[in-house]
Amino acid sequence: MLKRVFSIAVIAACVFLYMIPAFCQEDITFLLDPAFEHPERPAAMFEHDAHNEKAGIDDCASCHHVWEDGKIVEDESSEDQKCSDCHTVKPESGKTGLRNAYHKLCSDCHIQKDLGPVTCAGCHPKGGAAPSAH
Repeated sequence: MLKRVFSIAVIAACVFLYMIPAFCQEDITFLLDPAFEHPERPAAMFEHDAHNEKAGIDDCASCHHVWEDGKIVEDESSEDQKCSDCHTVKPESGKTGLRNAYHKLCSDCHIQKDLGPVTCAGCHPKGGAAPSAH
């Protein structure tokens, strides 16, 4: 009986120890918008909290902005919306297209702060490391 309890305890401990790294991982964010039906590259991916901490981004609206009458609305965030809710794949007159919106927001910030990747493969890992849109 003692052997059986000990065996179960060892198995449970092994399972628990095996699972610890999974719970300690940062949440990876995939910029995966369903509007891109046939993406040319895998979705861009990054560790959201670590990215914002390293970049010194405190205001969610820095990335999740709200536009009204051609200006960014202060103290308002669109973090509960997809970018494609406002930007379309095929640009509409006077609006930034979806692909350009992503690239302009990310690349411009990376270039301005001289931090982060600015090449395609720097954000979009080749070989399908990020999930596809389907």
